[in-house]
Amino acid sequence: MKITRQKHAKKHLGFFRNNFGVREPYQILLDGTFCQAALRGRIQLREQLPRYLMAETQLCTTRCVLKELETLGKDLYGAKLIAQKCQVRNCPHFKNAVSGSECLLSMVEDGNPHHYFLATQDQNLSMKVKKKPGIPLMFIIQNTIVLDKPSPKTIAFVKAVESGQLVSVHEKQSIRQLKEEQGLVKDPEQRRRKKRKKVSGPNPLSCLKKKKKTQDTNSSASEKKRKRKRIRNRSTSEVLSEKQNAEG
Repeated sequence: MKITRQKHAKKHLGFFRNNFGVREPYQILLDGTFCQAALRGRIQLREQLPRYLMAETQLCTTRCVLKELETLGKDLYGAKLIAQKCQVRNCPHFKNAVSGSECLLSMVEDGNPHHYFLATQDQNLSMKVKKKPGIPLMFIIQNTIVLDKPSPKTIAFVKAVESGQLVSVHEKQSIRQLKEEQGLVKDPEQRRRKKRKKVSGPNPLSCLKKKKKTQDTNSSASEKKRKRKRIRNRSTSEVLSEKQNAEG
């Protein structure tokens, strides 16, 4: 039975790996319901998940999930201890915490760019996740971990990509990387630097000062010419007066 479960898991992982770029280590987001089910079934998640998925895994959660488990009290104290041992991923609800299901759903928005697995026992959350393509879903049934098969929405999305109607998030990322390597896409920091260079230029005040200097030099040169002309006129008048005195 265990071998057949691993075969199904390997098949599903290959599907998500080839079509959505899911890579090891697999990041698995846990909610309170999944932690509680693991506690009741005496499942050692850190040991059994890597064996089942045949790969390295990272158990993750969010602050909202931890906050929700704290508010629920003693009944979920054991589940809270399990969640506290997981890596805490940053969620967009820094100031106002939301429910665990709402928080985890926001973590896989926009095509699940971080390739999260979502592990939950919440049926409502599972139905919402299945409406979004590219999200591996996990749950516990009969004290065993199960990786759910790709949802109909996910399969329809892959078929649309293969037919050329859509472009997957994985393909968008690879296209962007190729463009950056070839220099076709520039970083926003370089654009900002270029804008700063365009703004830099000669100071208009310095230009005005230069004009004033030229005016001062022109005025000083004209005064010198006037002084020279005056000096010449005086010399000729003196010469004429000397001649008249000599003739007289």
